[in-house]
Amino acid sequence: MGAEPENLRDPLKFAYWVPNVSGGLVISTVEQRTSFDLDYNVRLARTAEEVGFEYALSQVRYLSSYGAAQQHESTATSLALLLATERLTVIAAVHPGLWEPAVLAKLILTADQFSHGRAAVNVVSGWFKDEYTKLGLPWLEHDERYRRSAEFIAVLRRLWTEENVRFHGDFYRVNDFTLRPGPYPVEGRAHPEIFQGGNSTAARFNGGAHADWYFSNGKDFDGFTEQFDDVTRVAVEHGRRVRFGLNGFAIVRDTEKEAEEQLREIIAHADAKSVEGFRKSVQEAGASTRDGKGMWADSSLEDLVQYNDGFRTRLIGTPEQVAERIVEYRRRGVDLLLLGFLHFQEELEAFGRTVIPLVREIEAAESSDTRPAAVRR
Repeated sequence: MGAEPENLRDPLKFAYWVPNVSGGLVISTVEQRTSFDLDYNVRLARTAEEVGFEYALSQVRYLSSYGAAQQHESTATSLALLLATERLTVIAAVHPGLWEPAVLAKLILTADQFSHGRAAVNVVSGWFKDEYTKLGLPWLEHDERYRRSAEFIAVLRRLWTEENVRFHGDFYRVNDFTLRPGPYPVEGRAHPEIFQGGNSTAARFNGGAHADWYFSNGKDFDGFTEQFDDVTRVAVEHGRRVRFGLNGFAIVRDTEKEAEEQLREIIAHADAKSVEGFRKSVQEAGASTRDGKGMWADSSLEDLVQYNDGFRTRLIGTPEQVAERIVEYRRRGVDLLLLGFLHFQEELEAFGRTVIPLVREIEAAESSDTRPAAVRR
């Protein structure tokens, strides 16, 4: 392992992918008992906060593609879920280049006020070229998209924390602008949290230098540690501390055999045409980076059946096995686990009632142990 993670005595936070696009979280014809409609998502959100989830992430997709034939917009979905819940923080995924940052900043402030401080954003630099070019918008080279995102984040943060903002960048201009009201006052939080993901060198730089949270696609232990060390180095160089989220797809069953059989069934029924279309699109994006570290650059076809590499995190087995693996990720620096499920309502609820309590038991035991983390392991 690399750098020793800080604040490991803080409890791990749990989040889930909001199914606001049709087709579920795997590109497969296997049955997925889930729905992208509002009633289903409200019920799911209320269940999630009841059983221990603290965050939810609304996906962003504007065009029908790769298994998502129907989509609901992310910020509207997030606001609806915020108004239907009491404790859940809902993260809206947003694309620079499709949003004017001041307009988005105002929308999120309204959601933050209405929800008493539970709004957040995930800044997505963009991999789906058609979403830009079919609207007549420029499609920037990979690293330029991340430079634009860095400015986007800077404008959001300044508009949320300052008055009479002036910003003159390569992509955005702000001339003496103030937003009122500002963020809802929450102790220890200056503004709505800003998440940003990506695997590339440019994404890692943004995560360490600009975002509050860095989201990683699904990774095994060593893969996550490599990203943790890289992003942490950038953060330290900029006098910052960033928190880390990790994507995972949970398949929890009574026995390990049942869980593995479910994984095989999902992959065996993969929508091959859609998976291949997704692979071609995203791996062209990954290959466009100078060092080949882009998102999905090394993902196999089987990995991409869960389109954020969730199978790679290997949260597959009994509640006890999955809880132990989750805690090992926590030891390596994961602050938040972002989860997808096959049958969302029943599996999310079961996860909250079986796995999360086991994780909390292990965390409590380790927090009372005064030995160094390396010795405890």
